[in-house]
Amino acid sequence: MENSSEKVYSLPRIGDSAPQFEATTTQGTIKLEDYKGSWLILFSHPADFTPVCTTEFVAFQGIYPQLRELNTELLGLSVDSLPAHIAWIRNIEEKQNVKIEFPVIADLSKDVAIKYGMIHPGESTTETNRAVFVIDDKQVIRAIIYYPLTTGRNMDEILRLVKALQTTEVHKVSTPAGWVPGEKVVVPPPASQQLAEERVADKELEVVDWYFAKKELASTKE
Repeated sequence: MENSSEKVYSLPRIGDSAPQFEATTTQGTIKLEDYKGSWLILFSHPADFTPVCTTEFVAFQGIYPQLRELNTELLGLSVDSLPAHIAWIRNIEEKQNVKIEFPVIADLSKDVAIKYGMIHPGESTTETNRAVFVIDDKQVIRAIIYYPLTTGRNMDEILRLVKALQTTEVHKVSTPAGWVPGEKVVVPPPASQQLAEERVADKELEVVDWYFAKKELASTKE
């Protein structure tokens, strides 16, 4: 019989509306709806004043200007207190000479962490793992990445992911493995035999076969 006293950790899925929240952060009280109209990367880290997390905060700050050019904001989270967040951010500025410009949620109650499934009891019941949620301007979850406590995240991949998602949103195409802006994108496969025949004869596309074709986007050309 299931133990009713156990806390249930839900895992939001891609395509779900992002769970709403109101939280205390290093830049005041913030609601998810404050970000409506812009994209958002909501990420969690295990704990303040830890070495891997420190490298990540410096790295996240490094890509923050590029993210903002993509109409994308950053919002961090852990279950540490607000004073701990403030002290750690000040320490990063002092020791690493990096000013952290994005807010960080102090989720002592674990309310936000539980809503987003950021605590995986098999790894740790007291720390959030390294979760990344990419939320679009309509507040729909577009991508989720989980990293274990021991592995720092790759910022180039996170930046590439946002660019790929936004390219898909604007141009209604897909992006192949390893795609970066400027490379060809994948067009949707034809939905009928007639369209398949037309696809094979289309000279404006790079046709590998009827179901697999690429094209250039004018907006991504150098």
